[in-house]
Amino acid sequence: MFELTKSQKQIQKAAKGFAKGEFDKELAYEFEKSGTFPKKIWKQAAELGFVGIHFPEKYSGGDMGMLEAVLVLEEFCRKDASIGSALAMAPFASESLLAFGSEELKEKFLPPVAEGEIMSAGAFSDSQRGGNYTSIQTTALKDKDQWVINGTKTNVINGGQAGFYIVLCRTKPGDEGDKGISMLIVEGDRPGISAETVGKKLGGNMFPTAQVTFENVTIPAANLVGKEGAGIAQLNTFLLESRLLSAAQALGIARGALDRAMDYIKERAQFQRKLSAFQVTRHKIADMATKIELAELVTYKAAWERDQGRMNAKLTSMAKMTAARTAMEVGAQAIQLYGGYGYMTEYEVERYYREAKTVELHLGARDVHKDIIAGAVIGRIK
Repeated sequence: MFELTKSQKQIQKAAKGFAKGEFDKELAYEFEKSGTFPKKIWKQAAELGFVGIHFPEKYSGGDMGMLEAVLVLEEFCRKDASIGSALAMAPFASESLLAFGSEELKEKFLPPVAEGEIMSAGAFSDSQRGGNYTSIQTTALKDKDQWVINGTKTNVINGGQAGFYIVLCRTKPGDEGDKGISMLIVEGDRPGISAETVGKKLGGNMFPTAQVTFENVTIPAANLVGKEGAGIAQLNTFLLESRLLSAAQALGIARGALDRAMDYIKERAQFQRKLSAFQVTRHKIADMATKIELAELVTYKAAWERDQGRMNAKLTSMAKMTAARTAMEVGAQAIQLYGGYGYMTEYEVERYYREAKTVELHLGARDVHKDIIAGAVIGRIK
C-alpha cells in the first residue's frame, strides 16, 4: 500500500508552512492584476531549497525525487493558485537540460535556476504551428563552430525574462517530420532575440508568456542539448515529467478551492442554518473531496513510478488529465457554493477556477491525453 515516507511528510509540511507565511492574499491579487512575477517569494523559495528540489545536489538541487517536487507544488498552489503556478513555471524546461545536456551545460545553467537567479524557458512551438512540433520551421544551421538560429516561437513561458531558452530547431532543413530536429540552449541575452508579450491571459498572469523571435542568433556548437536529430524524442521525455508537475499544480488548485468552499459554508447561514448543515451542500462537498482523493492517488503513483525509474506515459497522462479535470470541476463547484460572491475577486475562488483552466490546457488538452492512454491500453492495431 502506498504511503508517504517520514521525510516526504516533512517536506510537505515545510512547503505548507512556507506558503502560509509568505503567500499574502492581497499581494497575490495585486500581482495577478498587474501581471507581476513574485520575484521575492521565488528567491526565498529557492534559498530554502524548494526550487529544483529534484535536481542533483551538485547542481544546487535538493537531490530528491519527482514525488517530493509534486508535494511542494501541490502545497504552493493550494495556498495560492497564482503564486504557486508562477513558482512552478520559473524553472520550466530545465528538466530537458537535466536529462540530456552535457555535463558542462548542466554545471553552467542549472545551479542559477535552482538558486533563484534566473528563470528558464522552453521555446518549442513555432508561430502558426501550435503543438505540431514535427512541422516546425525554426532553423539552426551549422557554421563552423557555431549554430545560427532563425525563426519565431509562440506561447513561450518566461519569454523575454528567461536566463536561457531551450529551443527546438530544425538542424537539417531538408528532412521532414521529426527527422533533423534538435534541441539547443540559447542564452537570453544573445543579440538577435526579441520578445513580444501575448498580453493579459485568463490565468497564469504572474508569469510572462511571449512570442519570441530569433534572428540570426549565434550560439556555440557545444550548446546542442543531447544528440543532433533527437529533439522530438527528448521533448517527449520532458513532456512526461512536466505533466507530472502540471498534475501537482492542478491537485493543489483543487484542494485550495475546496478549502475556501469549506470556510465559506461553515460561516454562511441561510434560513437560520449554516450552509454546511444542508444535505445538498454536504453532498457537493463529498463529491469534491472524493474527486480530489482519486486525483491524488494517480498523481502520487505516477510520480512514485518515475522515481523508481519507470516513466509511465499512460499513468502520467492519467494523472494530468484527472487532476486537471478535478481542478476544473471542484473550482466550478466552489463558485456555485459561494453563489454571486464566487465571481468576486476578493473571495479568490474565481481565480482558482481561472488558474485551473490554464493548467488544463497546458502541455496538452484532455484529448491529447486520451489518445496516449488509449494507445497504451489498446496497443497496436494489426
